[in-house]
Amino acid sequence: MATSKSPKAILFDIGGVCVLSPLEAIATYENKHSVPSDWINYAISRSAPDGSWQRLERGEIKMDEDFFRGFNADLRNEKLWKEFHGSFRNSKKKLKDVANPTQLGDHVSLKAEAADSNPTDQDRGAQQPPKPQDESPARPSLSKLAKDTTIGDPVSLESEDVAQSSPDGSASATEESRSSSSSSSPSPPDATSTLISLPPLPDIDGESLFWSMMAHSRSPDPYVFPALLQLRKVPTKERPILAALSNTVIFPSGHPYNRLNDPPESDPRGQFDVFVASAEVGLRKPDPEIYKLAVEKLDKLDKEKGGSGVKAEDCVFLDDIGENLKTAQGLGMKTIKVVLGKTWRAVKELEQATGLSLMDERTRRSKL
Repeated sequence: MATSKSPKAILFDIGGVCVLSPLEAIATYENKHSVPSDWINYAISRSAPDGSWQRLERGEIKMDEDFFRGFNADLRNEKLWKEFHGSFRNSKKKLKDVANPTQLGDHVSLKAEAADSNPTDQDRGAQQPPKPQDESPARPSLSKLAKDTTIGDPVSLESEDVAQSSPDGSASATEESRSSSSSSSPSPPDATSTLISLPPLPDIDGESLFWSMMAHSRSPDPYVFPALLQLRKVPTKERPILAALSNTVIFPSGHPYNRLNDPPESDPRGQFDVFVASAEVGLRKPDPEIYKLAVEKLDKLDKEKGGSGVKAEDCVFLDDIGENLKTAQGLGMKTIKVVLGKTWRAVKELEQATGLSLMDERTRRSKL
């Protein structure tokens, strides 16, 4: 994505961009506990705007027993379960047509929207050893994980993902085989047949799921995070302002995930000139107001440094969730889609946008 001039500011999402995506933890949980693929994302996204996850990311509730009680209730919503089951039974009513494509979040963020194939060992990073082949039942492809949902960004806040993708989402429901009573008929099942064949709601431990997502999203992305560190090395006057715009959650006081004791080189929060966290400001993506707030902070900082100010069109925004990028585009920002399993591509686009070298030579040679 070449631009006519270097941006004045670069805004990064955290989960699924600077750190690993929690969607992979969701897929692992679903596979291990025989939960239908996509159900967890569906339940969280369709609980918006006032589900427990969304309220946590807006800082309206604390991460305590009441939150986990509410989160469990959202994951066992019978009405949503019927809708979800029906979407799989009806070949014409695909999941992407019924799911709200915006609601999962950033723990320093959690996320979504991915490639059509699993990442290769090379895509995971040259420094990371190959993972052993999973001999458990087939797991969903990354494209099925990558819905326009927002899970979350944890970097004190933890929890949160088209640029060029269509606004109707990116994942489809083709899992009729998960139910022995699935119908091959293209017409919607009548109410009676749906009730008769509806399987029981999965027994999901919301608290265990939540912490597995948070833990997975602690690790830095092998391509985007090093690029961020490289940008950070450029003298302030010669590089764009670096900002984070992330859906987040706030951990309890004293919790180790607050990252207060992390080394600066491994803490995403320490790399930005401006950090806009949903749980701190009471707004969350894709609400346009949180983007406007970020631009206001960037504008103020630039003027304090003697600059002429920053407008939305002066910004490049990286995110892995389509709906979040769509809002940014609507406000005039340039966007880069970060694809799950292919995050190095976003670094290449960022190099084109800034004119800066952000990838080490070993990685660059492997990706050319």
